[in-house]
Amino acid sequence: MIRWRSLDEVTPGFGPSVVSIGNFDGVHRGHQEVFTRLLDTARERHAQSVVVTFDPHPALVHRPEYHPGLIMGLEDKLDALEETGVDAALVLPYSLEFSELTPEEFLVDYLVRPLRAVSLVLGSDVRLGRNNSGDLAAITDLGHEYGFDVVVVEDVPGTPASDDDAPSGSAARREERRCSSTWVRSCLEAGDIEGAAQLLGRPHRMRGEVVHGAARGRQLGFPTANLAPKATGFIPADGVYAGWLVDQDGTRWPTAISVGSNPTFDGVTRQVEAHVIDRPDEAVEDFDLYGQTVVVEFVERLRGMVAYRGIDALVAQMKDDVNRTRDILRALSRAAD
Repeated sequence: MIRWRSLDEVTPGFGPSVVSIGNFDGVHRGHQEVFTRLLDTARERHAQSVVVTFDPHPALVHRPEYHPGLIMGLEDKLDALEETGVDAALVLPYSLEFSELTPEEFLVDYLVRPLRAVSLVLGSDVRLGRNNSGDLAAITDLGHEYGFDVVVVEDVPGTPASDDDAPSGSAARREERRCSSTWVRSCLEAGDIEGAAQLLGRPHRMRGEVVHGAARGRQLGFPTANLAPKATGFIPADGVYAGWLVDQDGTRWPTAISVGSNPTFDGVTRQVEAHVIDRPDEAVEDFDLYGQTVVVEFVERLRGMVAYRGIDALVAQMKDDVNRTRDILRALSRAAD
């Protein structure tokens, strides 16, 4: 997939193209339905498929004090877009000045001319341009004037086709509603990591640099890779999770993940700490993740965060967490085989 970080990087003469526009935070199943239609339409029109998105997220510009946490960072978004099979992604820098473009200015100057857009594939609730004045009707009218058509993709319900596809008791199974980034965030806030995965179509991930912490885990026999505070991706509810750590070489390590403020030690700052389990003995001495940018993937929530009375009780619980994590991930690996 071609990745353009600004309009200036677009290849001269590129196109014709079929384009989808949006923030696409999470690249969830609803977004994926849009991209399926995008790819189908591009094939029909013998055109290139392009996704246009924004950085930073508009909410960070317009409401920095109230914006929702982002499900994923830009690099993970681009990786997820590439997995859909689209030909190119254009990341447009978003600013207050950019937000003042009229719908016509945006469509002509950013899509029609540089990308030679012949078709737009959009969700039914699309809004673009100054004060979100460019609704579907306005965009369709502009398409008649500037030579592109509009393909509308209706909302995708979050409930799977079969109840068996959703985890028992998950938010994604309990009710049918529009698949949305807001719903994914609400699942993560509740610790419903499996419900979030159902809506995303894959496990939730965070990405960040491994930094030094208080080293309490190492002292207790459970060394952890601590993600830096600037790590990207929505931090799920406090608790302990089974999951994976993917290092910079692409190796996936089975991992018990702790999210919280270490209440046993009267901590106050939320941290994401990943304890890699069952490392080969010969790799232990050389297993140094500090300074690496890693991905932490959440698979299943084991429990909430609890303050324990004494170190012995905490260590016993951590051993149980590791054993349960090992069993869960082994079972998933066998099922995949």
